[in-house]
Amino acid sequence: MEHHIGIPYLREVIVFLVAAGVMVPLFHRMRVSPVLGYLVVGGVIGPFGLGLLVGDFPVLHWVVIDDLEGVQALAELGVIFLLFVIGLELSLERLWAMRRLVFGLGSAQILITGTIIGVIAWEFGNSIPASIVLGACLALSSTAIVMQLLMQRRRLGTPLGRSSFSILLMQDLAVVPILFVVGVLGAKVEGNLGLDLALALGKAALTIGGIYAVGRLVLRPALRVAAQTRSPEMFMAAILLTIIGISAITGAAGLSMALGAFLAGLLIAETEFRHEVEVDIEPFKGLMLGLFFMSVGMGIDWRVVVEAPFWIFASVVGLFALKSLVTAGLCVAFGLGRATAIEAGLLLGQGGEFAFIVVGLAMSLGLIPPDVGQFMLIVAGLTMLVTPLVAHAAERLAARLAGTDAPSQHALESMAELEGHVVIAGFGRVGRTLVETLQAEAIPFVAIDADPNGVAIARKEGLPVYFGDASRLDLLTRAHIAEASAVVLTMDDTKAAEGIARAIRHAWPMIPIYARARDRAHAHRLVEAGATIAVPEAFEASLQLAGRVLEGFGIGEEVVRKRLDQQRGLEETP
Repeated sequence: MEHHIGIPYLREVIVFLVAAGVMVPLFHRMRVSPVLGYLVVGGVIGPFGLGLLVGDFPVLHWVVIDDLEGVQALAELGVIFLLFVIGLELSLERLWAMRRLVFGLGSAQILITGTIIGVIAWEFGNSIPASIVLGACLALSSTAIVMQLLMQRRRLGTPLGRSSFSILLMQDLAVVPILFVVGVLGAKVEGNLGLDLALALGKAALTIGGIYAVGRLVLRPALRVAAQTRSPEMFMAAILLTIIGISAITGAAGLSMALGAFLAGLLIAETEFRHEVEVDIEPFKGLMLGLFFMSVGMGIDWRVVVEAPFWIFASVVGLFALKSLVTAGLCVAFGLGRATAIEAGLLLGQGGEFAFIVVGLAMSLGLIPPDVGQFMLIVAGLTMLVTPLVAHAAERLAARLAGTDAPSQHALESMAELEGHVVIAGFGRVGRTLVETLQAEAIPFVAIDADPNGVAIARKEGLPVYFGDASRLDLLTRAHIAEASAVVLTMDDTKAAEGIARAIRHAWPMIPIYARARDRAHAHRLVEAGATIAVPEAFEASLQLAGRVLEGFGIGEEVVRKRLDQQRGLEETP
């Protein structure tokens, strides 16, 4: 008994840790996306890679993971932790502000893409129920892969990130009615389908509302009790219980477990423990998400690819092309720039992890023939495999369409030598205001931003704004940061700002770094990371309001200025 339980799982854990600790860093040194690294390694060590050679070379058994179903069940934790971290970085206010994109753009993408794919499936001889299922599941994209790529590139807060996340969030919400429809089609239920679907959606809404209402009342006091024990183990246990518990509740209600994790993240984001939790949970998310990507690679049966290369290739290209065109067109219709729309379309062109769940259920109910189901799962898996490469190409294409150079090109090498200038990381609302002030005082500057549309607009205005990732030291070097008088961090992404401050302080210890902070806690973290001064947005706005109030009482401008300067001195941490 002990041998049966211990040895197989111990071997598989060791194989996974070797892949995560050795092979993936090797891919990273080769400048290959970690996501692609996990997918490739999964394909190699899976049952359809080296597993096919075990019969001839029994020693390969020790480096092959063949329990695919067990790995996939465990790998779902990776998606759960990813959605939890995304929830931590958002707020209900930001979600409400994105409602037009979530329910408008997201719903349109699912309906239009699903309808077209369903019609194509029907034209190829599939039954109407099978065509409905294939259209619905292949309209969905991979939340795990797309969000991981956006977070790696620090683009979650850009128009590309917001539009992509909105579509993916709506797709996660759509899993509930899709699974319901599959179940009804498989059971051949007679009766009022519309009423049953409305009841299922009502149940989902009540579940989400109940979790949020109870969570707001219970979660903060519970976490405070756990924190007061001053036991890291107790606090971590409470966090894991929150994530897994809420995910289990949504799963039991027929919703996506990943959606439950997202709700847990939103709830904890409203507490004072948000940043501590984010740091503590990061290793779990990384390892479990890596296991998920490996499980996708393991599920690709390369024998089918070899047997029908033309149809596999045509289906992969066709799915990417169709979804990209529909998504890009809808993004333009919803007011996004052409470059952002095309990049979003290509980024969301793959099949998603929920396709494996939906197609698996449909095959078990007899809605889809096994050969068709396996074929479509391989197509979905291959589209996920090539997504990191497509995303890289899409980023470069979007940069060219926006009239800028891709990050890897020497965009700043042709810039004239500068000295005593200001390097600005981020050219949004705050960055533009800063530029106007610097121009008024004839102070030279160079700005770097990751939004190709914003950069294109600035370039048309004749401003020295360049496209790129400001966390890259080689890009900062080309901006002549060593000769600069100061660096100003104005980006929205709080974690990115902290990382850039830390990298700049390490590489150029003497340069002053001024940073825009979200709040006081973020300001202190920026200073700890290396910023010379960090100014909270809300604090400065409150000072301006206080100054207007004092002037309303007849207090002189000089007295008001001194009072505000005194308050700034108390707030700023050198």
